[in-house]
Amino acid sequence: MMLKTTRRIVIAGVLAMGLGSPAMAQGFPTKPLIMIVPFAAGGPSDLIARLLAENMGRTLGQQIVIENVAGAGGTAGAKRLLNAEADGYTLLIHHLALAAAPALYDNLGYDTKTAFAPIGLVNTGPMVVTGKSALSAADGKAFFAFAKTQSDKMTVAHAGVGSNSHLCAVLMSQALGVKFTQVAYRGTGPAMNDLVSGQVDVLCDQSTTAVPQIEGGKIKAFAVTSPDRLDVLKDTPTAREIGVSLDMTIWHGLYAPKGTPAAVLDKLNDALKTALRDKTIGERFKAVGTSTFPEADWTREAHQKRLLAEIDKWAVAMKAAGQAPQAAK
Repeated sequence: MMLKTTRRIVIAGVLAMGLGSPAMAQGFPTKPLIMIVPFAAGGPSDLIARLLAENMGRTLGQQIVIENVAGAGGTAGAKRLLNAEADGYTLLIHHLALAAAPALYDNLGYDTKTAFAPIGLVNTGPMVVTGKSALSAADGKAFFAFAKTQSDKMTVAHAGVGSNSHLCAVLMSQALGVKFTQVAYRGTGPAMNDLVSGQVDVLCDQSTTAVPQIEGGKIKAFAVTSPDRLDVLKDTPTAREIGVSLDMTIWHGLYAPKGTPAAVLDKLNDALKTALRDKTIGERFKAVGTSTFPEADWTREAHQKRLLAEIDKWAVAMKAAGQAPQAAK
């Protein structure tokens, strides 16, 4: 009799576990969510996050609060997610720097390939090589020629080791065969502010935040890192057109802590898809030279596949660039 009772309890427990995830998703969310941005406010990731948070919050019926956790090229924000409950209430938006981090830092304390639960890909676009308005180079061809001979006199800003702007600076240095004086910031927003004010000479920035400053005449645009020119910067050549091998595509993805129930991840993915289908968001993306991925790539599986591929890609790229891993601070 005791054995039968025990068996029934075990079976009931197993069934409850199986039903727990869908049941949790049906009631999710019941309180506000947090979306971590691993860079300072005002940067491209922050801009994208706020667009998504407002739309996804409406779909989910709860406010999504932005939390900027800057530092160590985005790894501080990633670690903040690692310490969060795996319940779907804490999210992280991050770009390809998450995939490059293992090749740049030797003390991450986690395996990027398994530490996070991908929710979905957000947007993709190029970097723009920009300069302060007082820089003598008038166009991209003149800029790269100047950079080859005067690199020791140029200051190149970036948002910290591992950030998109840093990775672009590394690839540009490799393409030109020179070394720049790099100036690190806690985010692209502060770096852009100093570029506009002329405190630094050059910044590789995402089109998301570079385009408005270029259109406003506050900085110069020398080249884009995409294979083709951007519609919003038709007069700005690609680096490839100028004869410089500088190709870099930026992408953002949304993540939850590892162990978050699949049904909750699916609900978050559905909310993300709704946001990506929104015409207003699509128009905002297009206006700053970025775009959503094809709908076939909006799945959690596609996001996971891209993350793993990019980790391997940047491991090879950073080794070829001679970028030795350092301690994350």
